[in-house]
Amino acid sequence: MWQYMRTIGIATILSTAMMMFAHPRAAGVASAAEFDDDSVAALTKLYERTPSAKVLGENAKGILVFPNIVKAAFIIGLQYGEGTLLKGDAKIAHYNSVAGSYGLQAGVQGFGYAMFLMTDAALDYLDRSAGWEIGVGPSIVIVDAGMARTLTTTTLKDDVYAFVFNQRGLMAGIGLQGSKITKIR
Repeated sequence: MWQYMRTIGIATILSTAMMMFAHPRAAGVASAAEFDDDSVAALTKLYERTPSAKVLGENAKGILVFPNIVKAAFIIGLQYGEGTLLKGDAKIAHYNSVAGSYGLQAGVQGFGYAMFLMTDAALDYLDRSAGWEIGVGPSIVIVDAGMARTLTTTTLKDDVYAFVFNQRGLMAGIGLQGSKITKIR
């Protein structure tokens, strides 16, 4: 009985997440241009709200932007989103971000994130890997509001900096998570 209830709970949370946070175009297959437009718009808003992100962007070898990640969890959590790799003004490739988690957790959440690839090594790793597993490969620094105020071109020393933005919804709990970024086109 417990297994049946948990399965229904997970299905309900995932359905609710898709309805609450899915982009209006999500009912059909989004085109590459739509991914690009959403990613550029999200990066522009991030630059407006966080000037240090713009400093990173001016020095980055590439920026991987996921404008709309959806996460839903009830004991087991799933997360998915798609984005664009930008190099300067060029839109280079499209990627998806998939994550799974397990633990004491429940809720539905939407957010976006941008990864600023600061070195050729980080960009090369993304290009040559069959999917970038977070926690494996180049070091990643998650930038919070306090750190964002102190970032300058002279303090940049890590391979990748990531900003999380546009958080909405509610997620509570603790758990173990694994995440993978894979090129889709």
